[in-house]
Amino acid sequence: MAQAEGKVLNFVDESHIDVQVLETFPYAGRRQLVEYTTTEFSAVCPFSGLPDVGTLVLEYIPNEKIVELKSLKYYLVSYRNVGIYQEHVTNRLFDDIWALLTPHYLKVTTIYNTRGGIDTTCTIEEGQR
Repeated sequence: MAQAEGKVLNFVDESHIDVQVLETFPYAGRRQLVEYTTTEFSAVCPFSGLPDVGTLVLEYIPNEKIVELKSLKYYLVSYRNVGIYQEHVTNRLFDDIWALLTPHYLKVTTIYNTRGGIDTTCTIEEGQR
């Protein structure tokens, strides 16, 4: 919870990120790069209580599983009221997706809208592309 000029801005902690909603389906095809992009990702800055809105780009090369898109959308929406720093969001997204899929390659990039004249892009990448 943050306070600004006498107002209390409520948000919840990371325990409200709903990993359980994520589902997968089997993949047995050729090696391919899968990319999902959304410009509607948001969480809450735990310092100011204000929304952090931006673009999320998720790239991976499946091993044996692919994430089901509707479940991914519900998972991402669960961040909406969570107070979490931008850098921690990228790390958490990466860890959750890596644990779910164990892909050959995973890259998570968060590109936040400008705040206070500063642009923020965070990227974590692992595996062989």
